[in-house]
Amino acid sequence: MWNYGPGGMMGYGGWGPGGGLMPFGGLFGLIVMALGFAVVVWVIHTSWHPRYHRPYVERRSPGLETLEQRYARGDITRDEYLEKKADLLG
Repeated sequence: MWNYGPGGMMGYGGWGPGGGLMPFGGLFGLIVMALGFAVVVWVIHTSWHPRYHRPYVERRSPGLETLEQRYARGDITRDEYLEKKADLLG
């Protein structure tokens, strides 16, 4: 009375539950779960691994570093240091 095709009443045509792909259904499910797990592990690894974090590194001018070294050695006074630092930083 309600025959929907060769697959029986539900109309799967042999490819649904109990059909031709049933032997591989479990394997396919395991592959999908393994891929999903691998994606989750990869996302967690890249978000926590320090290699993937690019911290902001302030680039200092070589002139400012030289000025600080000269001030640390005592070659220039504090006033000279502050004046030259203001010149370098603009």
